[in-house]
Amino acid sequence: MKFALEKKKKREKAQKPRHDRRQRRDRFVTSLFILPSFLGVALFFLLPFLVVGYYALIDNPIRARFVGLSNFAALFSNTAFKLAARNTAVFSAISVPLAVVIPLAFAVLLMRKIPAGSFFKTVLISPLMVPTASVVLIWEVLFHYNGTLNTVLTSFGLDKIDFFKSDYAVGIIVCLFLWKNIGYNMILFMSALANIPVGITEACMLDGAGPWKVFFRIKIPYISSSILFVTILSLINSFKIFREIFLMTGKYPYEKLYMLQHFMNNTFDSLDYQKLSAAAIVMCAVMIVIIGILFLVEDKVGRDIE
Repeated sequence: MKFALEKKKKREKAQKPRHDRRQRRDRFVTSLFILPSFLGVALFFLLPFLVVGYYALIDNPIRARFVGLSNFAALFSNTAFKLAARNTAVFSAISVPLAVVIPLAFAVLLMRKIPAGSFFKTVLISPLMVPTASVVLIWEVLFHYNGTLNTVLTSFGLDKIDFFKSDYAVGIIVCLFLWKNIGYNMILFMSALANIPVGITEACMLDGAGPWKVFFRIKIPYISSSILFVTILSLINSFKIFREIFLMTGKYPYEKLYMLQHFMNNTFDSLDYQKLSAAAIVMCAVMIVIIGILFLVEDKVGRDIE
C-alpha cells in the first residue's frame, strides 16, 4: 500500500511540470488573442483620457506649464459652466426616472395580454426607427412659433407662444426624450419580466400576497439588474439630448436648454482645451459616482431575492 502511494506521488510529481507548461502555453495563447483588443482599448480610450488629464493640468498646449488645479477652479467659477451643469442635472433628474418608471409600467401592462396589445407595442417601438433629423422636424412642426400648436391656439383666440424660448421648453424636450426612449426601455423590461419564474409568483399569491406585494417584493428584486441597466442607459442618453436641442435651437439656445454638451461644444470651437478637458474630467467623475451608487443600490436590492 505504501509503495503504491509513493508511486502515485512520483507520477503526479512527474506530470506537474508538464501540466504547468501546458497552463503557461494556454495563458500565452490567450494573451495573444486578447492583445489586439487591449491595444485598441489603450489606443482609443486610455490614451485619449490621459491626454485629457494632461491638458487639464497645464496652462496651454504651447507653453505646457503645470498649473495644478487652476483650470478646475476657473471652470467652477465660470457662469456658463454652472448654468449648463444645473440645466443638465435638472433635465436628467426629471427625464431619467420617467424613462424608467413609464416603460416599466407599460411592460407590466402589456405582459397582461390586454386587447390591442400588439398595436400599442408597435406604436411605442416605432420612434426607434425615426432618424434624429426627422424627430427634430416633427417637433419643430408642432412647437415652432408658426407651428401646428400655435395655429390651434390662435384659432381659439389665444396668443402665440414661442415654446422653445419659454418655460415650456424643458417639458417639451423631456417629452421628446421619453418619446424616443420609452419603446426600447419597455422591450428590455418585458424581456426581464418574462424570465421571472412563474412558480414563485404563483406560490406567493397562494400564500395571500396581493399583486402589489408580489410586484415590489418579487418582481422588482428579480429585474433589479435590468432596472440598473435601463437607468444607466437612460442617464447616458439624457446627455445626448444635445443633438436635438442643437438642431432645433443652435449653439446658444434658451438658457434653460443650455446643456453641458453645449458648453463643451462651444468651448471646443474657441479652442480652450484646458477648460474643455477640465469639464470632461468633472463630468466623468460625476458619472462614475452616480453609476457606483446605482450599483450599490442594485446589489442590495438584488441580494434580497437570494
